[in-house]
Formats: sequence, structure tokens, C-alpha cells
Amino acid sequence: MYHRDGHIHSPYCPHGSSDSFKQYIERGIQLGYSEMTFTEHAPLPEQFVDPVPLKDSGMKMAHLEKYIDDLTIIKKEYENDIKINIGLEVDYIEGYEKETTDFLHEWGDMLDDSILSVHFIQYSPGNYICLDYSPDSFKYLIDHYSSLETVYQRYFDTLNLSITSELGPFKPKRIGHITLVRKFQELFPRTFEDNVYIQKILKDIKNHNYSLDVNGAGLIKPHCKEIYPPLLYIHEARKLGIPLIYGSDAHAAKQLGQGLAECKHILY
Repeated sequence: MYHRDGHIHSPYCPHGSSDSFKQYIERGIQLGYSEMTFTEHAPLPEQFVDPVPLKDSGMKMAHLEKYIDDLTIIKKEYENDIKINIGLEVDYIEGYEKETTDFLHEWGDMLDDSILSVHFIQYSPGNYICLDYSPDSFKYLIDHYSSLETVYQRYFDTLNLSITSELGPFKPKRIGHITLVRKFQELFPRTFEDNVYIQKILKDIKNHNYSLDVNGAGLIKPHCKEIYPPLLYIHEARKLGIPLIYGSDAHAAKQLGQGLAECKHILY
């Protein structure tokens, strides 16, 4: 059976584990993977101030060349066992489109496969918060907007911008964890329906011929407990003809395969 994991982090993740590339790959082979894409968090734009306390949301720019070099060597080493792709998880940050385009122009031809994700919400001009960093950061947004639904609207509006923004020829064609805003849903339950927002995002993805990150990480988040996006919307995406790419979003080798059992009947 064809098992591709298109969203995997690495020892270069500043907020992940120190598990080696070989530990990830050997675990992937044990799980029956035939293809793996390492999608480390890309370096953030130089002028962007990372809002999380440890400033560790993205890889350091000084490490990027070594990351690519390491993967170039290891993909050759394992070429008879498994297909390894060099990738990045690129942040879409509203207001930093030019910087992101310039970054992709410089590094994009060295990548095999990448993801475009939204983690940062601009809640006032020049001020950002990492939506999924902690319940406290999420509550800060609710307090700022005085409404949970407005936070959802703001997230999906930013996600829409990530899909529609022109970021050059190397723009990632897969959109990451589109229901990340639900990460703390058990702490901050909805009293409104978010279906219309998610359906619009799926249509936007379809209209731009992008693919969807079917992300198992939400299932193990203690206040989320569902795949990003939930199975209902994975079915909807399939009906629309959107390519579905499973991603464990693993930040440690032991996390490979998370959520796959729950969604593989749709994917394969």
C-alpha cells in the first residue's frame, strides 16, 4: 500500500526533538512508508519579530543550507529503500508577502515539495500572535476581538490570503492544517457554525489547483482531538477532486503515522 507522509519535521526544528533524520526514516520504513517529505519550519522573514517567548517558531537562516545538504546526502543513501523529499513548511505572514516571495525565489529550486501554512495572525497593524502557541495566546486573540467567532473569521481570512496571494513560481502548492484554529476547541467551544468558512477554503484550494495537508497532529492535541481538517471535510475535499496528502506533522520519530489509521480509508 502506498503510504506517503508529506509533513515531517526534523532535528533542525528549534521547538521539536533532536531525533536524527535516520531515526525518522527508519521509523517510516517500519511503518511501511514509501515516501517521506521533511518540511522543516522555514526561517521567518528577517524583519519579522517572532511573537512566541523563545523565538523558536522557525529554523535559523544560518542552518538552512546545512539542512538541505544533510537531506541531499541522506536521500541518496536511502534511494533504494524509500523516496525522501527535501521540503519546508513556509509561513504565510500577512504583510510579509514580498519577503516570502524573495525567500522562495532564492531557495525554491532546491526543494522537492513544500507546504504553506498560517500560524501567525496580524491582530493590529504590525502586531502578530501565534494562533496555536498556547491557550493563553489564543485567549489573547479572543479578548482582543471580543468574540471567538471573529478570531475564526480572522484566521480563515488570513488562510484565504495565503491561498490567493502571489508568492512567485516557487509558492508551495499544498495548504497546511486548514483547521488549526480548532486546536483549543475544547477549551473555547464554538457557539457558531464554522462550516461556511471551511467550505470556502476548500473551494479556494480547488480553484487554485492546490493540494490539501491531511494532518494527523490535531488528533493527539489534548484540546482538539480531531484531524486537521476533520473527516467530514476530507470527504468534501475528495468530492471536489482536491489531491489529499497525509501528513503526520511529526516533531519526533515516534509521532510518525499519527492519525493515519483514522483517515487512510479516504486517502488510499
